[in-house]
Amino acid sequence: MMNKKNMTKALAVALVFLLSFLKAQENHVNHSVPEIKTEIKNSNDSIPSLIPKKRNGKFGFVNQQGKMVIQPEYSNVGFFTEDCNLLNSPNEKVQKFGTASYASVRRNGIDFRIDRSGKRAYQFKDSDLGKCPSEFKKQRFYAYVKNGFYGIIEESKFYDPEDFRQYKIYPQYHYLHVMEGDDLDNPMMIASFNDYFGVIDINNNIVIPFEYQDIKRNYSWKLARLFEVTKDGKNYYFIDAKNQGY
Repeated sequence: MMNKKNMTKALAVALVFLLSFLKAQENHVNHSVPEIKTEIKNSNDSIPSLIPKKRNGKFGFVNQQGKMVIQPEYSNVGFFTEDCNLLNSPNEKVQKFGTASYASVRRNGIDFRIDRSGKRAYQFKDSDLGKCPSEFKKQRFYAYVKNGFYGIIEESKFYDPEDFRQYKIYPQYHYLHVMEGDDLDNPMMIASFNDYFGVIDINNNIVIPFEYQDIKRNYSWKLARLFEVTKDGKNYYFIDAKNQGY
């Protein structure tokens, strides 16, 4: 009969063999099953999912990862936004083409609306165009020039140009332009300093660094929260408020 001492020793040996077996099984599983890595590309919900892109002299659309989704075959394109002339068309059948599901494009001098797959869904006709309701929003802030430099004022509170406290941004830039946008209290402003362009906010914080030869003064910020920029003075492309290019 096995005494207590020998029984304890036998149990210890068995435990060692068991642990060795489990370790071997673990190693076998780890080596036999490959590691799976999933790449997740973040999307920016504040900008359009399809963005105009010029390639080889023609315009198409890329997604936010830069992949060409609608091939470049147009001389001009717009964003996927509403067209109020079509939304208010006297022809009810074409009013749907005025929604933001479509974009206006021009090919061989003819204007179309295309859907998000790139299909030309409608060709513009003058008889289909309605009148856009007039809408005017007075800007709260304006550029002001003093001694050859640009600053920002709030028109309703500004009356003495010699009082620096009345300036929202004291004149210090070579150029300033208040961008059209929906938020009149927090506009974006194209600024020029030392012959380069950038973007600042109403608190004089730099949003886009001063590294561009030009930034277009258009509706891209209002329509798509994008800026149209160039570094060589010829080739323009879009960037978002984080200076990410598309």
